[in-house]
Amino acid sequence: MTLTAHVPTGHASRYLQQLCKHWGHKFETDFDAQQGRIALPMGAVRMTAAPEALTVTIEPKGDADVEQFKQVVVAHLDRFAFREGPLTFDWQ
Repeated sequence: MTLTAHVPTGHASRYLQQLCKHWGHKFETDFDAQQGRIALPMGAVRMTAAPEALTVTIEPKGDADVEQFKQVVVAHLDRFAFREGPLTFDWQ
């Protein structure tokens, strides 16, 4: 299963890099200004930054709690986007 959300923001690259740096202390990460990947115990998080949106894809492992996985990713990105207010995630 793969879930993807397109998150409208003008700061996609900043949030992508902040999240990868934040989790990079504990988990394997790989990122640049446009793309990022984080290997979490629940599964992989992949992100792509565009000028007007951040695309976030989660790939939960078979035993992962998908709702909790989404909540963890959303909570962390919202923390970095506190000046913008809560971000809008349209998971599909």
